[in-house]
Amino acid sequence: MQLDNMIIEKKDHIAILTINHPPANAWNLATMEDFQKALDDVENDKDVWVVILTGSGDKCFSAGFDVSDAGNAAKAGPLGRELWRRVDRFPKPFIAAINGFALGGGLELALSCHFRIMVDTPKAKVGLTELNLGIIPGWGGTQRLSAVVGKAKALDMILFSKRVDAKEALEIGLVNKISEPGKVLDDAMELASVLAKRPPIAVSCVLKAMSAGEYEGKDQGLIVEGQGSDLVATTKDAIEGFMSFMQKREPNFTGE
Repeated sequence: MQLDNMIIEKKDHIAILTINHPPANAWNLATMEDFQKALDDVENDKDVWVVILTGSGDKCFSAGFDVSDAGNAAKAGPLGRELWRRVDRFPKPFIAAINGFALGGGLELALSCHFRIMVDTPKAKVGLTELNLGIIPGWGGTQRLSAVVGKAKALDMILFSKRVDAKEALEIGLVNKISEPGKVLDDAMELASVLAKRPPIAVSCVLKAMSAGEYEGKDQGLIVEGQGSDLVATTKDAIEGFMSFMQKREPNFTGE
């Protein structure tokens, strides 16, 4: 698929989506529409089991909303909320490879991903800095940041527009891992490769159950969990899992 503001690469059940809107990989309406197409593509591709999201270049994951596209804000705002929520509820693992600074909507998008890996460089900072402009995080940041780092730290970061570096981000649980300069995508690929060896139907069922519990309450989460448990019991992967355990070998899951 050829897109103007996103790059899609696929290999070994892994898709890499690169935000390609220089200089800061900010989100205008056109970039969001390309992202929507990219999400459709990787969600519908049965050969894609894991998705990595990163930014082009080596300085910036994403700077958030593109203020030069303010004329389209009435469309871009609601679309951003919809797409970030879609990533949060995506049925395949999403890894944010934060290759530079991630501010505002850029961090909100990274928070929507299931895993976050961040490069450790002096200039790489993340934060929800909207209050400096007299506005608030509008693409899920007030909810997702507090869910990840706790209410007190989220309030500290949001109300004072604080930016944190990779080491602090790791300490507060905002990211899962930090990477040396130039290694963040390699580390993301390493994690994705491990995830791609897991049974994809079972992985998807876990993501759906946890998402249902978060968005619709524990009772609904338990219902979706039960549905997933019934589903995976009928798969070839479940047979392979038990057989490989009995035969003391590594399983070879196929997504069937």
